[in-house]
Amino acid sequence: MSQDLEIERTFLAKYLPDDLKNFPSHEIIDYYIPQDAIHSKLRIRKSDDKYEITKKVQLDENNASVQMEHNISISEGEFLAFKNIPANQSHKIRYYYNNAEISIFLDDLFGLVLIDFEFKNIEDSLAFVMPDFCLAEVTEDEEVAGGFLCRYNIKTLRPFLDKYSYQDIK
Repeated sequence: MSQDLEIERTFLAKYLPDDLKNFPSHEIIDYYIPQDAIHSKLRIRKSDDKYEITKKVQLDENNASVQMEHNISISEGEFLAFKNIPANQSHKIRYYYNNAEISIFLDDLFGLVLIDFEFKNIEDSLAFVMPDFCLAEVTEDEEVAGGFLCRYNIKTLRPFLDKYSYQDIK
C-alpha cells in the first residue's frame, strides 16, 4: 500500500495538442463505490494491465488541489470480483503529454476532455501558468471530480460546461 500527497490542478481542454498521439497513453476504467454516494471517494481502477484501489482524502475543505491518495495494488482476479459490486463507472484514454495528463472520456462522457497537472509542492502549483490548450481551471468544481463525474453523461453535464463556453472535443 502506498500513501502519497497529491497536489493537482484540473482544467477543461480548449483543444487537443496536434502531436498528442505521439505520447504514451493508457485506457482507464474506473468504478466508484458506493454507487449511491453523491461523491464517491473510493475507486477501483483498471489501467491497461494494472489494477488498484484508491481512496482520496481532501486535506483542506477550501482547497481541492491537495489530497492524500491511498493506493492498494490488486490482482486482475480481485479487480474482477470488485467490479461486480454496484458502482458508477467512467472510461477514458489518458495521454501523458509532457507534464500534463490529458483524459479523453469515452462512452457516456464522450466529448469531455480534462487535463491534470501534478506538482511537487504548493509553490509550484501557485506559480503555474495555464497553457494555451486549456480553457479554464475547474479544480474546485465538484462536477469534474471522478467520484462525482461518473454519475453524469455529457448531456447532464452540459449546464456546468456551458458556464465555461466549453465545446465538446471529438
